Amino acid sequence: MNQAQLIACRECDLLQRKVRLSKGAAARCVRCGATLYRYVPTTVDHALALACAAAILFIVANYLPIAGLSVNGISVETTLLGAVLTLYNDGMWPIAGLVCVTTFLMPLLNIAAVIYLLAPMRVGRVPCKPEMVCRILRHVAPWGMIEVLMLGLLVTLVKLQRIATVVPGAAMWVLAAVMLLLAAATISFNPRDILTRIGTADTVDIARSVADAADDVLAYPRAITAASVGLCACHDCGLLSKLPSHKHRRCPRCGAALHQRKSSSLVRTWAFIFAAMALYVPALVLPVMLTGTLLGTQPDTIMSGIVYFWNTGSWPLAIIVFIASIAVPLLKIFSLAYLAVSVQFCSRLIPHQRTTLYRLVEFVGRWSMLDIYVITLLVALVKFGDLATIEAGPGAIAFGAVVVLTMFAALSFDPRLIWDPVEWDGVDWDAVELKNE
Repeated sequence: MNQAQLIACRECDLLQRKVRLSKGAAARCVRCGATLYRYVPTTVDHALALACAAAILFIVANYLPIAGLSVNGISVETTLLGAVLTLYNDGMWPIAGLVCVTTFLMPLLNIAAVIYLLAPMRVGRVPCKPEMVCRILRHVAPWGMIEVLMLGLLVTLVKLQRIATVVPGAAMWVLAAVMLLLAAATISFNPRDILTRIGTADTVDIARSVADAADDVLAYPRAITAASVGLCACHDCGLLSKLPSHKHRRCPRCGAALHQRKSSSLVRTWAFIFAAMALYVPALVLPVMLTGTLLGTQPDTIMSGIVYFWNTGSWPLAIIVFIASIAVPLLKIFSLAYLAVSVQFCSRLIPHQRTTLYRLVEFVGRWSMLDIYVITLLVALVKFGDLATIEAGPGAIAFGAVVVLTMFAALSFDPRLIWDPVEWDGVDWDAVELKNE
């Protein structure tokens, strides 16, 4: 057996044999069920075309108005960056920065990184520093939230249509196309495959040494983890290599720091959880918006917005906002706390269910940004002088911080810690092959 046939699960660390996948198939871990890799066509043309189309449309979308509003002959329209600038000018720079990063900077970096990697390969050349770009791509991908912005835009338009004439902007449809193109490009492109195809001699030597170490252990009639044989999978590029004995441990392929488990995972997870808990109550109690009219200023909390949707008959949106803005952050905090406590006490109970819970927490975290985007659009659109204005309130800053902190907590938690106390003896290695679905 050689290293090219082995893969370590990123969620339970089990070493398994790779299998060749058929078109559209995915390989899943036999122990925890995590998706390890999918079938990706070897050609780069498809992914490059999708990324270039997304880049062109993304630039166009940021020049076009995203929505417009008309009241008594007075019209207001805004672009996405215009909405960010309005928040900044109102002194809400933390929210302005968060919206700019998640809806403009991160998607732009994502698209640019994909094009940077694939364009040279299209003409038979190797991109410069591909390992660094792949690392950047891995870290920025979770923070691009165009799909959440689209849902926030829908909620905003429904909320405003009862008080004004709402005109969906051209950018709304263009951003929807960008969202679909990015999703298709993500499916068609795996940055780890790029690094594998342009591997250096050093990584080949590492592969041989790993093969020697793995073959010695695979003779035993039980399944093993990478950590148990001194192997370590790089968090960024996935390369399986021996963990060096010296202090500064770097991946031989991409240069990322090597850790058998995320460094100080529980400490960082608890720190983010406690910070999110401290800000959750202010996020609910303090006003997230301040609506000014001729009759005075009315503060609106997250809950009052949900009540508004419910009382006006838009109960599906009321449920969506309640789930995204109230239930999801609270459940994330309690779920992550439960996972951290169970790991701290080395629990062996229901590891499959706990791993599934972690995946769910990681997936739904971004959808809590819904209210932030709604506030951003309302602040930019409702600007009618003394007639009506909307400003972001202090609760918006607290809520945005809760969303970011819970996402950091989920990213800091290492799911392999769930499986470390679990023994998996008596399993024949000949049967330990990836599930091909």
